[in-house]
Amino acid sequence: MRIAIAQLNLHIGDFEGNLAKMLSAVENAKSQHADLVCFTELAVCGYPPRDFLEFDDFIRKCEASIEKLAQAAQGIAIIVGAPTRNPILDGKDLYNSAYFLEDGKIKQVQHKALLPTYDIFDEYRYFEPATEFKVIEFKGKRIALTICEDIWNLGNENPLYTIVPMDKLMSQKPDLMINISASPFAYDHAEERLHVIRANVERYQLPMFCANQVGAYTEIIFDGGSLVLSPNGKVFDELPYFEDCIRVYDLDKVIAGNQEIAQPREKFRLIHDALVMGIRDYFRKSGLKTAILGLSGGIDSAVTAVLAARALGQDNVRVVLMPSQFSSDHSVNDARELAKNLGIQYDIVPIQEIYESYIEVLKPHFFGLPFNITEENLQARIRGMIAMAFSNKFGNILLNTSNKSEMAVGYGTLYGDMCGGLSVIGDVYKTEVYELAKYINKDSIVIPENSIIKPPSAELRPNQKDSDSLPEYDILDPILYQYIEKRQGPQELIAMGFDEALVRRVLRLVNINEFKRHQVAPVLRVSSKAFGVGRRMPIVGKYLS
Repeated sequence: MRIAIAQLNLHIGDFEGNLAKMLSAVENAKSQHADLVCFTELAVCGYPPRDFLEFDDFIRKCEASIEKLAQAAQGIAIIVGAPTRNPILDGKDLYNSAYFLEDGKIKQVQHKALLPTYDIFDEYRYFEPATEFKVIEFKGKRIALTICEDIWNLGNENPLYTIVPMDKLMSQKPDLMINISASPFAYDHAEERLHVIRANVERYQLPMFCANQVGAYTEIIFDGGSLVLSPNGKVFDELPYFEDCIRVYDLDKVIAGNQEIAQPREKFRLIHDALVMGIRDYFRKSGLKTAILGLSGGIDSAVTAVLAARALGQDNVRVVLMPSQFSSDHSVNDARELAKNLGIQYDIVPIQEIYESYIEVLKPHFFGLPFNITEENLQARIRGMIAMAFSNKFGNILLNTSNKSEMAVGYGTLYGDMCGGLSVIGDVYKTEVYELAKYINKDSIVIPENSIIKPPSAELRPNQKDSDSLPEYDILDPILYQYIEKRQGPQELIAMGFDEALVRRVLRLVNINEFKRHQVAPVLRVSSKAFGVGRRMPIVGKYLS
């Protein structure tokens, strides 16, 4: 038997486009003499469709796509993910299903049993879990077909679930395992995913074919990296990250395989490639083309500009330099040099006169009060207004350049530097932004060295540095990581050796600035716990306030 994996970048709700890509992949697989082609979880509609699933018309379109794929299943069988109606009144209206199509017909449907409802996942909101499991018989082989999370409860060790789908299927003596997935990207998740799949292979002593979705779906990114493992637990092949790919495998060769394929999983290469794809897909799937951002000469806007240029092309990125009387000459020069290095259009719009006019208008109302954060925020909001004016006039989408450290502690101005249609590096801590800049410069100097080595500053008052208001980032970021990603509370952090007063100050800043994060653009997710749909905190909660 020859089995094809079709790892495709699909588009939620684009039924015609998704179907066309899958039909093309079927023909590609047939040309390579495949007997079976495997698509990914909910491939006909794209994952995650969220509340689109509540529209009857949406489900009818899914069913129509399945019918057309079934018609194409001539001379080749197809496994593909789609929602299925639950005919029983009790329970949810739908199943998350894998269809087996052969000879122009729907031959079998296997529903998903383990429905993740954590972090970015909310499947139990829509789907009923499977209670029946049956192997698929095809060309003299018995296939154990599962969907994504179904293989993540090995030996019933996952406390979220009470059944093990593969244990149920093993009683029917399968010859191989196929898993269709929508397993999202985080910079450390590919290793975790391989560990789980390898553990399944070693437990059941069967080859595994795992087809994983690729592409960015607003803030959620899928890296592909589909896997084929031999029964000895070795990786026979791993499909590329962040690319559409179709490959065909001879089952007998996979069973006999003894090689170990290893892709590089260097953290900042993965983050870089994920963010580039995240920007590109956000624009492409939204019907957008051009981006704009404020370029300050600092590291955050520099990294964002590079990623945007690589994602959209230099002709589709425009930057605005908006110096004030507090901006240093080297910041303007660094920003201009970066724009020239990237070959992107730049405009210089000084804001001093605008700022002074605001101060003059407000002077009677602020009489006798000292310069403080109000005047600092005025500058940020003027810049936000100018950037949005360019966006409106020229049809460019404004990119937000705030990093995760700033977003965590509220070191940003609503309706100012926190403006934007997409937050590019909002899931990248400041210390990681520097590492990302070094990765960008690994072959040649793209980002001016001065932008990397100078102390970070918002330049909203004379000689200002971030460290005037915040701990140094190499101290701040580990606290934030433990609190946000690892959910460690104050006592645990203090026990780790962090200063108690600092811990309480930082955690308070995180919690009282939740209202800001609820108003920012979608954040491209590259870690295991990003701000956005996967982290749900109350705005007015008192915990640690």
